[in-house]
Amino acid sequence: MKTIGIIGGLGPMATVYYLELITRMTDAKKDQEHPRVLLESLPDAPDRTAYILGKSTEDPLPVLREAALGLQKLGAGLLTIPCITAHNFYDALSERINIPMIHLPRCVAQDVADAGVKKVGILATSGTIQSGVLGKELDAAGVETIVPDTDMQELVMQIIYEQIKKGVPVQWEMFRKVAESLLECGAEKLILGCTELPLLRRDVAQVTDPVVARILRQDCVDVLEVLAQHAVLEAEVPLKEEYRNVIR
Repeated sequence: MKTIGIIGGLGPMATVYYLELITRMTDAKKDQEHPRVLLESLPDAPDRTAYILGKSTEDPLPVLREAALGLQKLGAGLLTIPCITAHNFYDALSERINIPMIHLPRCVAQDVADAGVKKVGILATSGTIQSGVLGKELDAAGVETIVPDTDMQELVMQIIYEQIKKGVPVQWEMFRKVAESLLECGAEKLILGCTELPLLRRDVAQVTDPVVARILRQDCVDVLEVLAQHAVLEAEVPLKEEYRNVIR
């Protein structure tokens, strides 16, 4: 059993949900059968999207690298980062550590392709969209991608930064507008490609709009579910059978 290292806090609630998923997915009959987890929470890390878009000169890489090296020193057997945008720095981080680090965008792309999905829509930060950190992996896996137009992308950023991150109620009509625009363009699945967005799917029971609820349940890929599944398998602990296929 390997210790899972988490570079978290990017954002904080997404990290909490990721920990919940790891625990839920592990097929354990007692506490001692769960994987050991080391968490470095970095809510004060410079904003990844702002740096990638050139709106900030604060480079998040040094903070991420310090956390990776610290977790390795403490005994982590593998590293995970519950933040898609932070994978823009994956190669630079990998150069300095001697333990495997799960590449979340690559896992998402391969799992989507393995599920037979040919075309997806991406809901993510503008940093993720512009850097291509997710789109390039999907392209390499043979999956066609659609991204929101400028107006729709602005709505996605509002949902992430002005609603989820601030802990205020999500305006579901905004999510529905973006989601339906991508589905109407032929997307078979919608990738919740910012780790804040799976929180919408987690809380689907609270959604009053039946169309939004259906989209979240049936049409969306939860990247945190993908990461948790791969982390449990990589940590060499039993995975519950119902989580063998998280892309449904």
